[in-house]
Amino acid sequence: MGPETQLRRVTAARLAAVPGVVHGFERRRPGTPEERREGRARVTAALARYGSLRLMRQVHGRTVTSGPWNPPPFADAGVVEGPGQLIGVETADCLPVLLVDPDRRVAVAIHAGWRGTAARVVAEAVRAMAATGSDPRSLVAAIGPGIGVCCFEVGPELRAEFSAEEQAFFRAGSGGRLRLDLRGLNQGQLAAAGVAEDRIGHVRECTCCRPRDYFSYRRDGSGTGRMLNYVGWT
Repeated sequence: MGPETQLRRVTAARLAAVPGVVHGFERRRPGTPEERREGRARVTAALARYGSLRLMRQVHGRTVTSGPWNPPPFADAGVVEGPGQLIGVETADCLPVLLVDPDRRVAVAIHAGWRGTAARVVAEAVRAMAATGSDPRSLVAAIGPGIGVCCFEVGPELRAEFSAEEQAFFRAGSGGRLRLDLRGLNQGQLAAAGVAEDRIGHVRECTCCRPRDYFSYRRDGSGTGRMLNYVGWT
């Protein structure tokens, strides 16, 4: 039984078009927390046909780490190289961003909430890849499901966390609050780091809007589940 039968997932056409790439953005798994943990263990075992899955202890920062590793490091972006290695992040409103270098067979998974976005974690990941020989212009990226500007209301104090150029990604909300376009911010940061706009794909689904398909911290609170998002090379 392959991973596709174990994992409810969606894929990004831009990444799916790259020969040798395996990736997915998980949709929510029903059941109790214990049933979800058991389901996750089955998924991880099924993905082993592609390679070892590496996860991190995500802390909403900008640290980029390179695998393999044991135990999982504190980081929000991880890099693996060559076949037999998968890198993943877990999300429940934060954006999962997947990057590959088709020439060097390097894969990166990034966890980008508003704090990581303000710290420009995606740009840090591109810089880390460039430092080891990747040309940013050759990278292919996919930004997966996350909370949309339709649902992500924030306080006006968050404006100070972003540059003057990034103020355009705030929209008027209700009651003096604002709505933040995390997807647009991360796409812009990838482009500014050298990734070509036409090599950035999307799964444009809002996790908060779609309770049947996604867990959402904003909608359901801290006890909600998490989705697995992964990328690597066959």
